[in-house]
Amino acid sequence: MAASDQSTNRRQFLQHSAALIGAAGLPSVLQAANRHKQLNVAAVGVNGMGWADLNSIGTHEAVKFVGFCDIDSTRFDKADAAYPGVRHWSDYREMLQQLGATVDAVIVSTPDHMHAPVAMAAMQMGKHVYCQKPLTHTVWEARQLTRMAEKAGVTTQMGNQIHSAKEYRLGVRLIQDGAIGRVREVHSWVGVQGRQYCQRTDRPAPADVPPTVNWDLWLGAAPERPFAADVYHPFKWRDWQDFGSGALGDFGCHILDPVFSALGIRHPASILAENSGTTAEVWPGPETVTWEFAGTQYTTGAIKVIWRDGGLKPPVELAGMPADRQLPNAGSLFIGEGGTMVLPHVGMPQLYPMDRFADYKLPDVAGVSHWHAWVDAVLAGQKTTDGFDYAGPLTETVQLGNVAARLPGQKIQWNAESFRTDLPAADKLLTKSYRSGFEVRAV
Repeated sequence: MAASDQSTNRRQFLQHSAALIGAAGLPSVLQAANRHKQLNVAAVGVNGMGWADLNSIGTHEAVKFVGFCDIDSTRFDKADAAYPGVRHWSDYREMLQQLGATVDAVIVSTPDHMHAPVAMAAMQMGKHVYCQKPLTHTVWEARQLTRMAEKAGVTTQMGNQIHSAKEYRLGVRLIQDGAIGRVREVHSWVGVQGRQYCQRTDRPAPADVPPTVNWDLWLGAAPERPFAADVYHPFKWRDWQDFGSGALGDFGCHILDPVFSALGIRHPASILAENSGTTAEVWPGPETVTWEFAGTQYTTGAIKVIWRDGGLKPPVELAGMPADRQLPNAGSLFIGEGGTMVLPHVGMPQLYPMDRFADYKLPDVAGVSHWHAWVDAVLAGQKTTDGFDYAGPLTETVQLGNVAARLPGQKIQWNAESFRTDLPAADKLLTKSYRSGFEVRAV
């Protein structure tokens, strides 16, 4: 599948999910109890994924929007049409300061490099946060947001919405029910790759900034660089190391999510990345990243999780599938003592060999609205299953893969407790410098 097809499929899934929520009104588990409550919400980033997030959250009957923020004044049209009369800002700091106690919760749907600055500012003010994936741009930021969420006592959720979908929830249940026995190894993959959007490896020539765009605010925490047309804003930023997190950051928090949930893994012990090399500007092309984790009750012992992107897949023979079947274009393969499970992204899990599971009765597992689950949890004063206490370590693992991607061929030992590797070059990549006014400070 081409990269464009992969993105189209994901957009179709999101549109379908949002349509179901809006039309059918997926039931909120606390809807009756919270009928007379109201949650005042502000959104940072209101188009693209920002629009998908705010509109899906906005269909909850308790939600009232009190602020929309975007650095591009042309991108408010959908939000204004659906939720008229909401005040606009271009600077999230001004919005949070001016709204003050009148806002309860914040949606963060910006490019990766601004997730942590915005989410941290909101939590420091005691606001509940829904933040897009990957939760942060660096390993260090993920640790700080995890700590801040706990310290502030707020309800948080990462925007890997398939975490709440029936397909992934069923896959997790099957592994934990022991359908294929304890797991020996996991392979995960996606067809897209770094550089898929910008199609370049070096910086383009500068161009004039459109009058509707506040380029300084778009750069935010990132180092200064000139604007260039159709290269960074509004979507091709994913390929650039200063702004995005490549194919691994884009899809890892989706596809590795049921691996983490099912196996109960948390921090890797080591990371090794292999690719054809990268530049100081963009993420690598096709790559393989291998993490090693300590064993859990769901594994046979210490376990490897192997990631591939850019069209690379594990050998189909590992799945024990019939000859007329192929691995999906994205997903995970769980290899267990008593069989295998293929969990497509996004699709129903399949158990192999087929004859062994011919009479296996799948449990009844329902999906829920990821967005409404966050609102309900906020109103009930509860945690979510995808809060920063869970999403933080998942994002740390994903971004450790990106640290290794910049040091291909070097196996990195990771000590999560001391927050150090065994390689000085890797330690330097755990965090980054911030432009003045957009710092993320240690918690």
